[in-house]
This record gives sequence, structure tokens and C-alpha cells, in this order.
Amino acid sequence: MVGLIITDLIGNILIIGISFLGLNWASNLAINNALKVSKITRLGKTAIGFSMIAFSTSLPELTVAVIAALSGGAPLSVGNVLGSNIVNIAVIIGLAALILYIKRPHRLSWVTGSNEWHARASSVIPAFAKEELSNLHFGLLVSSVIPLVLIYVTQATWAIGFVLISIFVVYMYQLTKVRIPEENGEVTQDERNKLKRYMFLTLLGALGVVISANFLVDSAVAIASFAGIPQTVIGATIVAFGTSLPELTMDLKAFVKGHPALAFGDIIGSSFINITLILGITLFLPALVGKAVTMNMGVFQNLVIFSIITNLFFWYFLSQGKLGWKEGALFLFIYVLFLVTTVGAI
Repeated sequence: MVGLIITDLIGNILIIGISFLGLNWASNLAINNALKVSKITRLGKTAIGFSMIAFSTSLPELTVAVIAALSGGAPLSVGNVLGSNIVNIAVIIGLAALILYIKRPHRLSWVTGSNEWHARASSVIPAFAKEELSNLHFGLLVSSVIPLVLIYVTQATWAIGFVLISIFVVYMYQLTKVRIPEENGEVTQDERNKLKRYMFLTLLGALGVVISANFLVDSAVAIASFAGIPQTVIGATIVAFGTSLPELTMDLKAFVKGHPALAFGDIIGSSFINITLILGITLFLPALVGKAVTMNMGVFQNLVIFSIITNLFFWYFLSQGKLGWKEGALFLFIYVLFLVTTVGAI
């Protein structure tokens, strides 16, 4: 019996190791091909992150939403959506700011008039095109306003779910019509002919990230259970964090490789998809199978408050064009505070 338990434990540790290798390979595949899709289509790195990457990395939340909606566990999905949005901004951007600061504490900038180079604290926010910045602002607006409105509405029904899904469909359609100026020279006909291949490899890489993350989380839960950690704590930490692991892996890699616009698009796009499509499915799907739900959104007040706080800070930093290690540390502090208040309430 003891030997079987030890074998199972070693097996889970090996799965975690293999999953990390899978995360690294798949994230590189997705990022490299997403950059090619961005260049050929002129949608921009932010738009590609907002749509293709964000939809793929949101599959764990989507899966939870469908299963929960059909099994009567809609509140679980709502909590997962709001919690994932907090992780997406507070943890991913917080870690990215600190990691990049450690890699390059300061960058030199030429100060006109002084005729010399001055050291300036590095920021993870790049110079966005006007169209890309508007995508980010709209995504943050929707992610902030809708949860707040739902609390005041109090009772969320299938009709609200239908409206949320409609917002998702309409905006994604509008997003496909926006083009930005060409970068890095003209696109060759050979590159255009390979567009479908690049799109397929981007989605394949993103799906690989999701699958690897799923194996990693399952093994982590098994090890935590073996160590005697309560299920409530596992659910509030490992599982909740695990659904955001695809975004965490993909976006940290994008930041480190010098493609922050792609990462920002995925982070805010995932939050937008969570609040519109996934929350909409959570409310609307039960009505289609004759199990309509009316949800009291007031019970999610703590999650909504922290979600709005992270969004507002992010909005401010984005508007100022500054997000260095101090701002990153603030985001991580907010997440720690969120964990303390959430786990303490279990």
C-alpha cells in the first residue's frame, strides 16, 4: 500500500516536470506564430492577443462554465471568472514587472538639452498604436463596469447572459475590421500563403499550453491532497490559480521575449472574454436545457471589489505609460490581500 502511494506520488511529480516542458514548448510555438499572424493580417499584436490567444487560454474557464451551468453549479463558474480576472492582472503583470526589472533594472534614454544619457526605471508598457490602446481601454471598461452593474441588479438571469454574449460577438466582429499600419517592411506573398498555417500553429500552441496546464494542476491537486491540505484551501488556491496558468505561462514568456503588446492583449482579452462570453454562457446555458437560474450577485461582492481595484490601478498605470517594479509589487500585494480575505472567509 505504501509502495503504491509512493509510486503515485513520484508519477505525479514526473507529470508536473513534463507539463512544465510542455508549457515552455507550446508557449514558444504560440507566440512565434502569433507574431507572424499579426504582421500578415495587420490586426496588431494586441488584437491577436485579445482574440486568438485570449480565447484559447480562456478554455479552462469556458470548460468550468459549461460543466457548472449544466450541473447546477453556476456560482462556481462566476467565482472562477472573477477570481481569474484578478489573477490575470495582479499576478501576471506584477510578476512581469518584477522579472523585467531584475533582468534590466534601468534603461538609458537621451535627454534633449542635457546632451547626455539618463538612467530611467524600466516599464513593461510599450508604445501602443492608437487602435491597440482603445482595445485595451474598452476591455478594461467592460471588465470593470459589468460586475459592478450586476451587483446593483442583484438578480442575474438568462436575459443578462444573452446580453453579455451579444456584447462579445459584436465587439469581436468589430475587432476584425480594424487594421494598423504595416510593421517591419512589406509582407511577401509567400508569407500570406502561409497565414492559415501560422493561425493553426498559434491555436495549436495555445491549446498545448492549456492541456499542459491541466495535467500540471491535476497532479498538483493530487500531491496537495496526499499532503493533507484541505479541499477548500486547494480549491481557493491551486484550482483557482490553475485556470489562469495558461495566461500566466504565455504572457510571462511574451514579456520576457520582448512582446508586451501581445501579453497585454491576452491579459485584458481574457478578462473581457471571461466577463462577456463565459459569464454569459454561465447564465444563459441553463435556460436552454430547462434549468434556468437566477443568481444573487451580492455574494460575490468581495471578488467584484478586488476585480475593480485591480482594473482601476491598471487603467491608471496604462494611461500614465508607467508600470515598473513598484507598481508590480503593488499588484502582487493586492493579490496577497485578496487571498488572505478569500481563504479567511472559507
